[in-house]
Amino acid sequence: MSSMSLWKRISSHADCEQRMAAYYNKKGLYDLRLCLAPWIEDRIMSEQITPNSTNQLEHVAVKFIEDLQQKLLSTRASDQVLKYRLVELCALIQRTPALELYTHLRSGVQKELQLAAEKSVAVASAGQSMPLNTYNMNNAAVAAAVGMNTGYVDASDLLGVAGTGVSPVAGGMPAGIMHNMAETAAPGRVGPAKMELYEVHNQIFQSFNEFTTCSESLKVLVQNYRYMLNAPNSPDAERLFKSLIEDKAALVARLRRSFMFYDQLQDMVITELKNWRRQQALAGNGAQFSENMLDDIQRCFELLESFVTHLLTAVKETLLVRIVNDDPDLNCLLEQVQVAQKNLVCSAFIVDKQPPQVMKTNTRFAASVRWLLGSQLGIHMNPPTVECIIMSELQAQRFVTRGTHMDVTNGSLAGQSSGEIQNCSSTMEYQQSSHVFSASFRNMQLKKIKRAEKKGTESVMDEKFALFFYATTTVNDYQIRVWTLSLPVVVIVHGNQEPQSWATITWDNAFADIVRDPFVVTDRVTWRQLSVALNTKFGSCTQRALTAENLEFLFEKLQRDNIAGERNEYISWNQFCKEPLPDRTFTFWEWFFAIMKLTKDHLLSMWKAGRITGFINKAKAHDDLLRAVTGIGTFLLRFSDSELGGVTIAYVNACGSVTMLSPWTARDFQILNLADRIRDLDMLRCLHPTDVNVQPLDRDLAFGDFYTQRAEPTPRVDGYVPSTIRVQVRTSGDTGSISGTPHHPMQSPPQDSMSMGNGSDFPMTDFDTMQNFDVYKL
Repeated sequence: MSSMSLWKRISSHADCEQRMAAYYNKKGLYDLRLCLAPWIEDRIMSEQITPNSTNQLEHVAVKFIEDLQQKLLSTRASDQVLKYRLVELCALIQRTPALELYTHLRSGVQKELQLAAEKSVAVASAGQSMPLNTYNMNNAAVAAAVGMNTGYVDASDLLGVAGTGVSPVAGGMPAGIMHNMAETAAPGRVGPAKMELYEVHNQIFQSFNEFTTCSESLKVLVQNYRYMLNAPNSPDAERLFKSLIEDKAALVARLRRSFMFYDQLQDMVITELKNWRRQQALAGNGAQFSENMLDDIQRCFELLESFVTHLLTAVKETLLVRIVNDDPDLNCLLEQVQVAQKNLVCSAFIVDKQPPQVMKTNTRFAASVRWLLGSQLGIHMNPPTVECIIMSELQAQRFVTRGTHMDVTNGSLAGQSSGEIQNCSSTMEYQQSSHVFSASFRNMQLKKIKRAEKKGTESVMDEKFALFFYATTTVNDYQIRVWTLSLPVVVIVHGNQEPQSWATITWDNAFADIVRDPFVVTDRVTWRQLSVALNTKFGSCTQRALTAENLEFLFEKLQRDNIAGERNEYISWNQFCKEPLPDRTFTFWEWFFAIMKLTKDHLLSMWKAGRITGFINKAKAHDDLLRAVTGIGTFLLRFSDSELGGVTIAYVNACGSVTMLSPWTARDFQILNLADRIRDLDMLRCLHPTDVNVQPLDRDLAFGDFYTQRAEPTPRVDGYVPSTIRVQVRTSGDTGSISGTPHHPMQSPPQDSMSMGNGSDFPMTDFDTMQNFDVYKL
C-alpha cells in the first residue's frame, strides 16, 4: 500500500466511515480498528498463508489474537479515559472466540479495500498481498466455523450495512473514545465523560473472574509435574516433559497478561484516589466535596487486593514447577506482582480528615487517617497504632526523595520532627457496618515548632509544614510499614499572622499539582485560574458567589504598572499577596481578605440578599449615581478601596452631586449594625440597583428586614435617663458637633474570629477613621 493507511482513506469519506463503523460495531470492534489501524492493516494484508481448513485458519486466528493483545497492552494511552478503553478492549478480545474476531476484522479490511476502489481513492496495489476477492480459502470451512456469509462481497451489499444517517455512535459504538488515538479522528466528535468508579469496579471484577480460570490450568500443570517427578522412567516421560514445557509457557503467558490487566486497573484506581485528594485540597478553599466517593474507591481497592493476592499465589505455585534450573521471566513477574501489591497497600493509607491548614500553637485540633483496605488483610484483628509528627517542607522533600514507601520505623524518623505534638498517637479501629478502618486524632495540640532559616523576604507565614502519619504492622510474617502526609499547613503563634498564612494556603490548595515534590507550587497563574479560586473562597465564606462584574473589578485591581493599558492575563504570587496595591500600604490579598471577613461577620444577610453592590470603584459609583433616574437620595454601598475591611455609602445629595461617607469597619458595626445606620440617615431614600436586584428599591423595603427593633425608652426608677445611639452626618461647612451631643471617639470590644473553610479561626486587625460622620447618644 501507499504511505497513507487504508483506514485514513476510508475516513476521508464520511459515508464510507459510517458504514464501516456500523460493520465493526456488530462485534464491538470499531474502537479497536481506530486504535490499531496501521497495525491491523499491515498484519492482515501481509499474510501469505492460504488456509484450506478450519484448523489452519484457527491457528492463524489464535496467533493473530495473541499478537493483538500484546500490541494493545504495549500501547501508551494519552489520558486516563483511553486507558480505561484499552482495558475494555483487552477484555473484549478475551471473551470473543479468536476465529470469530479474526475473520470479522479480515472481512472488514476486505470491505474497506472494496470501498476504496469504488470511491476511486488512490489505493496503490504495489506490495498488496491481500486479494480483492474473499480469502482464497475453503469458504465452507470458514462458514461452518464462524457462521459468516461467504463469497465475493458486492459493493451494493456493503452500502446497505447501515441506514442513511446512522452515526458510529448511534450504531452501537461502546465508547467512541479511541478517536484521540486514531490517525484521523473525525472532526467535531466529542469524547464521553470519564468512566465512573462503578464501571472501574466492574472491570476489576470481570478481569479477576477471567483470571480465576487459570486455577484449573495451574492445578493440571502441578499434577502432571508431580507425576513426571514420581515416574521419571515412564515411556511417556519425554512427551510429558515437552507437554509440561508448553503448558507452563502458556500458563505464564496468561499470568503475565492477567498482571498487565491488573496493573492498568490498579493505576486507574490510584489515579482516582489522587483526584479525590486533589478535590480534598480544593475543599480547603471552600469547594464542594463529596467525601462519600472514598467508599467507592475503597471497594475498588479491596477487590484489587483480592486480585493481586490470588495472582501472587498463582505465580509462586507456578514457580514450584521447576522444569529448568532458571526461570528469569517468571521470577521477574513475581517481583513485579510483589511491587504492585506493596504499592497498592501503601497507597491505600491516606488522611481522610485534614488538620486545620492554618495551625496556631497551643490550640487543640483534630485529624484522622484511613486505610482503604478495610478487613482485606486481616489487620483489623490486631490494629496498629498510628503515630504523627510534624515535618518541614525540606524534611518532607528529603523523605519523599529517599523512597516513596521507605521504612518508617521510629529509628528512621529520629530527628525528622520539626515540632512537638501532644496526643500524637491513636490506635486504628474497624467499623463493621461501614467497613471503615481508621484512626482518629481528636485532641492534638502543637506545643513547639522549629523554623527554618528565612531567606530574602520570606516570612513565617510563607513556611509550609505537614503532618506525617505512619504505622507499622505484621501480616503473614511480613512487616508492613505505611505513611502519608497531610495537606500543607502554616504554623502561627499570633492571630495577626493569619491573613498572610491564608494567602499561602489558598494559593497552594488552588494551584498545586496532584503529584509534586512537597510543597512545590507555581508562582504565577492565569487570571481565569485565580478568578475561580477567589470566587470559590469568597462564595463559600459569604454564601453568595461573585458576579462577572465583581470578578472584572478584582482583575482590574490586580493590574499595575500597565501604562499602555494592556491586559496581562497572568497574575504572579507577588501581585497576589506580596506587593502593595498602588498608593496603598496593603496588598491585594489583605484587602480582599478583610472584605471577606467583614462581610461574613457583619454584612452576611444583606450581602446574600443582594443589597450591597460591594465591588465597584469610586469613579464608577459616582457615574452610576449621577445617571440614576431616581435622583436625589439614591445610594449604594461599596467596599472601600482605601480602608481595610471598610464599607462606604455613596449617595446623591440635595444639590444633585454625589457624597461619599467615610468607611465603616467592623469596630463601628459592633456598636451599631449597618442596616440601623442606614435607617438613621434620612437623606438615603432609594437603593440603587445591584447585580442581584436589577430594580431600585425603597430604602425601608430594601433594609427593613435587617433593622433592629428599637424599644421605646421607659423612665427608670433610679433616676437615670435612658439614651439611644444614632448616626448623623455633618452638613457641608459644619465644623463642630451637633448641639447637645458629645464628640469623642467610641471604644469597642475585641472582635470575634472567623472560620475559613477547614476549621481554623482567625482574628482581623481593624482600621477605622471617622471624618464625615459621628455617632451620637441622644
